[in-house]
Amino acid sequence: MGWDWIVLLPPIIAIVLALWTRQVYLSLITGLWIGTTILGNGNPLTGLQGMADALVDVFSSPSNTRIIIFSTLVGGLIALVQVSGGVAAFALWVQSKGWGRSRRSAELLAWFIGIVIFVESSITSLIVGTLSRPFFDKLRLPREKLAYYCDATSAPVCMAIPLNGWGAFVLGLLFAQGYEGDAVGLLVASIPFNLYSWLAIAFTLVLALTGWSFGSMRRAEQRAAETGAVNRPGSTPMIADEITELTPVRPEVARATDLLIPVGIMISMIFVGLYITGEGNLMEGSGSTSVLWGVGAAIGVAILLYFLPRQGAPLMGVGQSTEFTLKGASGLIGVVGLLVLAFALGDVSRELKMGDYMVRVLGGDLPVWWVPALVFVLGCVVSFTLGSSWTAFAILMPLTLPLAEALGIAVPLMLGAVLSGGIYGDHASPLSDTSIISSMAAACDHVDHINTQLPYTLVVGGLTALGFLVAGLVA
Repeated sequence: MGWDWIVLLPPIIAIVLALWTRQVYLSLITGLWIGTTILGNGNPLTGLQGMADALVDVFSSPSNTRIIIFSTLVGGLIALVQVSGGVAAFALWVQSKGWGRSRRSAELLAWFIGIVIFVESSITSLIVGTLSRPFFDKLRLPREKLAYYCDATSAPVCMAIPLNGWGAFVLGLLFAQGYEGDAVGLLVASIPFNLYSWLAIAFTLVLALTGWSFGSMRRAEQRAAETGAVNRPGSTPMIADEITELTPVRPEVARATDLLIPVGIMISMIFVGLYITGEGNLMEGSGSTSVLWGVGAAIGVAILLYFLPRQGAPLMGVGQSTEFTLKGASGLIGVVGLLVLAFALGDVSRELKMGDYMVRVLGGDLPVWWVPALVFVLGCVVSFTLGSSWTAFAILMPLTLPLAEALGIAVPLMLGAVLSGGIYGDHASPLSDTSIISSMAAACDHVDHINTQLPYTLVVGGLTALGFLVAGLVA
């Protein structure tokens, strides 16, 4: 294969540099420049020009653009519900019901919210972070732990309960492979074999129940418990402190509904968006369009809600609400920049056909019972380096499903291996938009989030690989 391995350099260098130096923006720019230089036949100046074009081309994708706008508007919504007093009022209400008073109940609450909100991965992360942050901070639980709950209950839950855009995307790929008449049945049959998703959900529940921790997460918990520093000193949270620490304008009239109504509108509007964009079929709707509609509707309803008179005066005037919305949006410039760089690096890696190279390298002859585990590991590598589970699905399904039929392997088992491998990267990769939004939702440093959750994801990934080895033997 000669120098074909060079296509692996851009994402690998970006990831290693980010974890080593903690300079995630510079690391992504470096990886992107190396990738565009390779595409430019090794000319670094052509690479610089290509890098600029790649960054601009990110916005040529409607889905990417919607996610970027959504991420900006999320900052405005967070600021609004924070300054309305809705977050604080909700925390008091939950504590009055006996929740959020102990470490176990706070972590179980975060886990439960993540399981219930399975409509879209970004929305799951946002709601888990927004609702749980007051409890975690009060109990001196590190933001890294909250970011882990945001991440572990987003993509894994959305793929384990695929009544959303994730399921629709997989069905589309199955249709493309000729499974038109049996696509839904095949997806349903693969759900038990989506081992990584189920193990990630179960592992997170065990952590919540037992308080067990290890590795860098344990050190983060010790730091927070001993010093009260919920973020590492010197870290750079993905959302500015001046947004997360906004004080209510009129705390004496704040209500839990000031938070719950906008959140409820956002979730409801996502279903409406999926129904409209799917022309009556929720499973065929556009997830990126729906979340954008949802957060926009939530902001609009929040502004109107806070303008209604309370004890003789509005909670906030329209102008004041607009000012806080813009302030919140400006606090997420870092998230937007990180998303643009991650999307551009993913596009360049796909242009280099990195996934195809990995398939060729790891596609040697092996005993049949090894194949599901190998497909899972291959999916992990591809999705981790690209930061995209959907890309891993699109690369591996056309190759692995026909292979399963040829080797006599159960197709639902092979599909479960593909889905599990893709979900691993979406959960664990620093390039994943889900991981980036989880860091934002928890107001955590992104590299700290990746460093602390990586040992956990490796444990779950190892158990998943073992599970597929066993399944390959008995299936």
